[in-house]
Amino acid sequence: MRAVLMAGGSGTRLRPLTCDLPKPMVPVLNRPIAEHIINLLKRHNITEVIATLYYLPDVMRDYFQDGSDFGVQMTYAVEEEQPLGTAGCVKNIAELLDDTFIVISGDSITDFDLQAAIEFHKSRKSKATIVLYRVPNPVEFGVVITDEQMRIRRFLEKPSTSEIFSDTVNTGTYILEPSVLDYLPENTESDFSKDLFPLLLDKGEPMYGFVADGYWCDVGHLDAYRESHYDALDRKVEIDFAYEEQRSGLWVGQNTSIDPTAKIETPALIGSNCRIGPGVNIEAGTVIGDNVTVGAYADLKRPILWNGSIIGDEVHLRACVISRGTRVDRRAHVLEGAVVGSLSTVGEEAQISPSVRVWPSKKIESGARLNMNLIWGSTAQRNLFGQRGVQGLANIDITPEFAVKLGAAYGSTLKPGSQITVSRDQRSISRMVSRSLIAGLMSVGVHVQNLEATAIPIARLVVPTLAVTGGIHVRVHPDRPDYILLEIFDSHGINISKAKEKKIEGAYFKEDLRRSPIPDIGNVNYPSQLLDLYSVGFERHLNVQAIRNSGAKLVIDYAYAVSGAVLPVLLAKFGCDAVVLNASLNQMSLSADEREGLLTQLGQVVEALKANFGVQVSANGEQLILVDESGMPVRGETLTALMVSVMLTANPRSSVVVPVHTSSAVEQIARRHDGRVIRTKANPGALMEASQTNPNVVLGGSEEMGFIFPQLHPGFDAMFCIAKLIEMLTIQERSLGQIKSELPRVCHKTYTMRCPWTVKGALMRHLVETHANEDLELIDGVKIVDRHTDSWVLILPDAGEPLVHVFANSDDRNWVDENLRKYRTYVQEFIEQEQGLELPKAESTV
Repeated sequence: MRAVLMAGGSGTRLRPLTCDLPKPMVPVLNRPIAEHIINLLKRHNITEVIATLYYLPDVMRDYFQDGSDFGVQMTYAVEEEQPLGTAGCVKNIAELLDDTFIVISGDSITDFDLQAAIEFHKSRKSKATIVLYRVPNPVEFGVVITDEQMRIRRFLEKPSTSEIFSDTVNTGTYILEPSVLDYLPENTESDFSKDLFPLLLDKGEPMYGFVADGYWCDVGHLDAYRESHYDALDRKVEIDFAYEEQRSGLWVGQNTSIDPTAKIETPALIGSNCRIGPGVNIEAGTVIGDNVTVGAYADLKRPILWNGSIIGDEVHLRACVISRGTRVDRRAHVLEGAVVGSLSTVGEEAQISPSVRVWPSKKIESGARLNMNLIWGSTAQRNLFGQRGVQGLANIDITPEFAVKLGAAYGSTLKPGSQITVSRDQRSISRMVSRSLIAGLMSVGVHVQNLEATAIPIARLVVPTLAVTGGIHVRVHPDRPDYILLEIFDSHGINISKAKEKKIEGAYFKEDLRRSPIPDIGNVNYPSQLLDLYSVGFERHLNVQAIRNSGAKLVIDYAYAVSGAVLPVLLAKFGCDAVVLNASLNQMSLSADEREGLLTQLGQVVEALKANFGVQVSANGEQLILVDESGMPVRGETLTALMVSVMLTANPRSSVVVPVHTSSAVEQIARRHDGRVIRTKANPGALMEASQTNPNVVLGGSEEMGFIFPQLHPGFDAMFCIAKLIEMLTIQERSLGQIKSELPRVCHKTYTMRCPWTVKGALMRHLVETHANEDLELIDGVKIVDRHTDSWVLILPDAGEPLVHVFANSDDRNWVDENLRKYRTYVQEFIEQEQGLELPKAESTV
């Protein structure tokens, strides 16, 4: 049998280790990862290896040559002009693959029983077998679901945290029949997980998953790289060591000199031709390469030292990586998680802070304290984008220097000369961040249309009108007053796709930022009459005559969050009487209790003035809570159902878009009006996308995110919602109280409990495996449906916190209470079982 070794990866997330090495050639225990894979293949009698190369191909060819020194026969296939993807590069060598073959990733450490996987493949007469492995946190991997016969039912490449439905992941090892390559086009970029396997699933080809035992570590980021060393030293993985075991847990190469006064804890590994000086302290977990010198009294606590590095006297190294040929001078400190690139110099008594990365051939001066990456910018994170954009603590995570770099990273993914809008709320912190973003965008040759302080619905509406490539809006987070939220729009005003987010993250983390010469620096313009543009769209989609004839009186509470009172200006044109409360600006967001106090006040004013209704606007014009004519708040699922009822009454046989966890009252209302309900993932981007792409949608969203009127613009808009409500109430000759009394009586409760990140995937897989397939919906989380009664329970992992939300919905209150209690216990017991300990009791919200 032949093996295809996928060795073309550039290892972006392992930089600076991979600046001058392809990822498969990065050493683990002083041998390249690819050599460990070849040793694994050899142990299973697979000695014909075809390596597919792209990034720095000569490094691997020069090392392995024809493979004879390693006991295998090596041939190479180089993608010369462009990367062809994991499947495309295998298609490129199809003529060499005339029998069952194995594809294996060249950048993971494993001791899988490959022969067992091959025998499983043949016994099932499978066309494609994916070797699977169970991991505690599957977010970074492709998730796979199989049936009882291990036939693959579904998979999802790199899910978001709310999309996890299993902890069984694709390891990048496949056993394939040559015929599956016939499905792939010639000389075209294609991927096994994204292109070939979905196609095989669609065609009904036999495709199975083999859940492997043993050890597997995808060396995808720097933390995993260090952990793979520690696991190998602890013998958690069957792996070949390059040196003899001098005593239990201590491997030492040839011609190495260790001073008798040096103290060495095991397990540890020291390469050949090394010199370990007097008084050196080497703690368990330390790995030292070949030709390394360690000076007197150096203190090494689990560092990984590559070949040729020179460590001075009294140096302190803490769980860091020191690359090839680097010199660390006397009394310097390199702390946990730091990585120093090859051929660099760390001066005397210098200190490199935790998790800082230094690119190759850099010099750190004596006594310097390095707190950020030695390129440009601050310490790298793993992900920038969360559930609804980029968010973090104001002036701690989201700082001016962070915003400059983010602006430059976003701009670097666009063509030079592109136009971008930048807008913000009225707070000073948002002004500071938006100005930094503008500086970053300008530095890469992107022009900025600065909308300054404006409500986010206006910002979204004017994006297509101004014919710009996209936009950024900066505001205080609607749910966390100490957080800043940055949302990036596409040219239609919709939040950008996951693929675009990944491109921006790639530019940010690789620090692959364009630098424009002076003549090409971007400029800033200040478009005027934004309110007029919004007003035109506003009026075009309203029955203005109905509003003029309504004589409506309403009370609007801005909760100190929006200045300029945009809506009363617009409503005044239509003869509406709008009383405005709390429209002055407060630099600090209100607490939940303060907002509740204002809502009570609003109800009293509505009742006293005998107004038609009141409304509290929040989230910079996106969200609202209504107050009916009697002063009672209309919120939560009642508000969503009320808006659906109003819009479908006016537009029968139309569609509404709601998140997966919304009460089934919306389906009951839709049936009254021959309407259609479309459910999406519980995130703003999914709601916006579905509202735009599905035909005949008159309303999207929910009370917690706001409401979308897709004919106006693709975002949430509380201001238009209020005007539309006046129009609907006038035409339908009903009050809010009357509509509320006619809504279906559905019991809908939720319970939120803590769930560690590492358990979420296993929990979702367990739910899928322990319930009949016909009772499940996997739009987002796992929904268990009782088809006879239209009742359901939804277990939804939180995308941003270590939480899981349990929703129960039915016409029968007893059913809801019983099943909410049942699944709370179910989830709690599973978490405790996985954790092996008693967790604190959950907190509930209803």
